Amino acid sequence: MKFKNNKYLTNPPWLRAYQTRISFVYSLHTTYHQTRFACAKSVSRQTSIAGRVVFWLCFRFRAFDVCCFRLLSHYLVGLLAVVWLTRTNGCQSRSCRSLARMIEYTERYFRGLDLWSLGVDEAFINATVRGSQNYYLYSLSDECERCPYTRVQEIKGGANPPVVNNVFKLGIARKLSLKVLDRNVGKYAFDNESFVCQFSDQNLGEFGVYDIGIEEGNRVACTLETAKEPVNIYLPFITIALIAAALYVLFKLLQHGVHLVQRSRTPSEPQLSPNSPTISVQATGVPQKTRLRSLDTFRGIAIMLMIFVNSGGGDYWWIEHATWNGLHVADLVFPWFLFIMGVCIPISLRSQLGRNVPRYEILKNVAVRSLKLFLIGLCLNSINGPTVADLRLFGVLQRFGVAYFVVSAIHLYCYQENDQLQHPLARSHADILRLWKHWVIVGTIVFVYLLVIFFVPVPNCPSGYFGPGGKHLMLLYPNCTGGITGYIDRQVLGIRHLYQHPTARYMYDAMPFDPEGPFGCLPTIFQLNSKISVVQPSGIVLMLMLILVKQMRRMKLM
Repeated sequence: MKFKNNKYLTNPPWLRAYQTRISFVYSLHTTYHQTRFACAKSVSRQTSIAGRVVFWLCFRFRAFDVCCFRLLSHYLVGLLAVVWLTRTNGCQSRSCRSLARMIEYTERYFRGLDLWSLGVDEAFINATVRGSQNYYLYSLSDECERCPYTRVQEIKGGANPPVVNNVFKLGIARKLSLKVLDRNVGKYAFDNESFVCQFSDQNLGEFGVYDIGIEEGNRVACTLETAKEPVNIYLPFITIALIAAALYVLFKLLQHGVHLVQRSRTPSEPQLSPNSPTISVQATGVPQKTRLRSLDTFRGIAIMLMIFVNSGGGDYWWIEHATWNGLHVADLVFPWFLFIMGVCIPISLRSQLGRNVPRYEILKNVAVRSLKLFLIGLCLNSINGPTVADLRLFGVLQRFGVAYFVVSAIHLYCYQENDQLQHPLARSHADILRLWKHWVIVGTIVFVYLLVIFFVPVPNCPSGYFGPGGKHLMLLYPNCTGGITGYIDRQVLGIRHLYQHPTARYMYDAMPFDPEGPFGCLPTIFQLNSKISVVQPSGIVLMLMLILVKQMRRMKLM
């Protein structure tokens, strides 16, 4: 499927109306237009038929922003496109570079180094050796917990000339600790290895240039100096926040002005005296559907956050998913949608039961929806063009589908009204008493899950291990990624059908691991079921129990 001659791409209708505007706005659209074409060109090379179909549907219904940048405002997308292009070194046009000055700009050359060749969260390290011996630089990221140092670069020395410069790039997204060794100890350097010098907890910045000096003498001396200051990576947030605030103020002023004009043009209505006849309007008798506005608002916030996270989040580490331990902004999206689904399930099912819809019909509709979620998830997993032998079978939508079907079936057949509660304590906990069958079933699922993860042994791994494996705990359990959870997923699905690119695989040199694997659906069922009663005060107690269980898991890991 080719999109090069697509009229919606080369000259979409909404673009024609804006091409006569001022040059600044036109430059935004030009940058956005070029980015759209680049994205479409990359997608057209994919081998997945399902991915092409999804992409074509997005084009057909003019939802390209959702598929590519997932933003609705063309002006804001244009500016964010410049941010993205700048941070990925794709800003080539003059208009894009002029806009980059107000976002994240740095001169191209510094001491002969091409700073524009640096990627996101990268800096140049210039290691200088005043001597003939070779040295080796090892680094340890603050994100890698209980890990050994990893070899980065060999720093060559030389007697002729007496000074040798070694220039290389280094990822600096998190705090780094550096060690310089006088010998090559392999890929990893453990704490028992002697070193020449060490720099602990260094905050290196993006697009910075740093000099490491090693001078031989009676005793080797090392220095770490900043040759060029890094850029402020948070300028895009400040810029967009100021633009959004200005647009909001302008919108409010225009809205107030329109309101004043309408009031001045509308004749005032005569006030009726108490004895004046009134006209009553009778209701049509058609029931009006009411929506839970708070839930709709929360859903909109969750979708907005999901769009921002799926678009890369600016490649800021605290926005992306946590590598293994911790809670980042992206980690809020999944539980938020679980909360929304858990609140909607009883509302939807009880509404259908109130209309005397048979339970088997309701369950059939639930099964169809769950199957659709699972199939859509498979299509999304095939967008990048894997073969059937390498297709990731589970994912976020698949887990939603499984949990939705199980919890809906439990609530459909186990919920019962109990209006005969007389005792005040019983009435205050009516939500739990009405759902006691739910908690018996789900509690059994959680009990079995806890027994498995804490006490079932894994080959060559200890019981109760939940770590990322790899070089975690100084390479003590390299093939134990995810503990029993990862082991069961690998046995059920096969390692080729798991998620191949988790962040833990690159940070910890771990095995492939699927954070939405089949065994992990068990606690998700409990979480989704707990959202049904969390709207009641006593449901908060159950949520606190869930938090305690998670804390126990973390303590076990530590």
